[in-house]
Parts: sequence; structure tokens; C-alpha cells
Amino acid sequence: MATLIHPGAYVDPTAQLGQDVEIMPGAVVTKWVQLGDRSVVHPGAVIGGDPQYLAFDRQTPSWVRVGEGSVLREGVTLNRSIHADGATTVGARCFFMATSHAGHDCIVADDVVLANAALLAGHVEVGSFAFIGGGAAVHQFSRIGEVAMIAGGARITCDVPPFCMAAERDYLSGLNLVGIKRRNWPREAIKEVKECYRKLMKPTGNLRVAAAEMRDGAGSDQARVFLDFFAGGKRGFVRPVETRGGATETAS
Repeated sequence: MATLIHPGAYVDPTAQLGQDVEIMPGAVVTKWVQLGDRSVVHPGAVIGGDPQYLAFDRQTPSWVRVGEGSVLREGVTLNRSIHADGATTVGARCFFMATSHAGHDCIVADDVVLANAALLAGHVEVGSFAFIGGGAAVHQFSRIGEVAMIAGGARITCDVPPFCMAAERDYLSGLNLVGIKRRNWPREAIKEVKECYRKLMKPTGNLRVAAAEMRDGAGSDQARVFLDFFAGGKRGFVRPVETRGGATETAS
């Protein structure tokens, strides 16, 4: 079908729309937006609004860029960058459920799902195939690794490594084995990532140093992605916590 803008939608004439885009009634798409082919914006969504940043100069030219096939449901808000010529970026085939939010300068990779009312503060990075549960809130400058899963209602103030699950307040709850299996990894890669997790993810110790020491011995691309994650970031990392009985949670 051709690009369709329903009555009652506001689309700035200078917004850049791809082919077969649909903008539903009551949606707002500002001049600072680039929407990829086959993207859909549902009623009440505001795409390309000013960043929620007190020092922002509204004359600053900055962007929201959304990849092809992404769906932005009712009430979704995507704020543009605080930097001149910068962009808040959402990849291809992402699904932002109702009232979810990505703040200024977020970088969201392909095939990411944000459930209802999930919130990403400014400068958050989310890897491909990650899932952010309903009502979860992610602190600014945090990173969520690829194929990670954040539980509904979680409060994430640290980085969540690839292929892991996190819940509550920065509680590392194991590997996202269901998500891993859906990626059709070789059995050897799954085994190696499990072993890396077991050796690395302890309640104490310097994760950056330990991961770097393990990196040279990694045999699979997946293990290298997992270990390389610990070389970056500004926020520290989620950790296992002790259960009531004093045991430490580990991956199954």
C-alpha cells in the first residue's frame, strides 16, 4: 500500500517518511523525524518531540530515526537528541507497546520489544532482540545487551550483559535461555556462554578484569560478544543477589 496519513494525525510537511508508512489518527510526527518503510505510528504517539532536558535549545536541529517495519503503539513517545545533528535511533522491526518511551539519544537496535509503559531514560543503549518488560524503567546511560530480558516493573540502574535476565532493582536472575534457543545457536556456543556466565557472574569481584582475562580463550562468537560487553559502559553491572537462605542465584 502507499503511505497513509489518517485524518486527525499531524505530520510535519518536512518529516521524512519511507514507503508504505501508516500514521493513525491523533499521532504526532514532528519535522525532526525519519520513519523507515512500513513503519506504523498508532494514535496518541508523539514521535520527535523535544528532549526532556532543561538546558535544551529548541532551535537545535536533531532527530529521531526509526527503522523499517517498526510499530509504535498508542501513546509511545520518542524524544529527539539533545545534540546538534544527533539522533535518537530505533532499529528495524522494533515493537514499542502502548505508552512506552525512549528518551533523547537512546540507541535501540533491531528487533527490540518494549512492553507497555517501559521507560528508557536518555542515552540508553539496547541490543538486538532484547525484551523490556511492562513498567520497567532503565536509568540514563545504562546498556541492555542483545537478547537480554528485563522483567516487568524492574528498576535497572546498571548495565545488563547480553543473553541475561534482570529483575527487581539490578537483580541478575540468570541467562535468558529461552531467548538464546530462539536464536538457533550451535550447542557448543550455548554451552560456552553458560560456562562463561558461571565463572564470571558472581556477587563480588572485578568483572571487567575477569572478562578480559577470559576473552582470549573464547571459542565462539557468542562468548566473545558476552565477554566484550564488560569492556565498555559507565554504570557498572547487574549482579546476582543472595536468596533468603544465603545461596547465590546462578544460571541453570
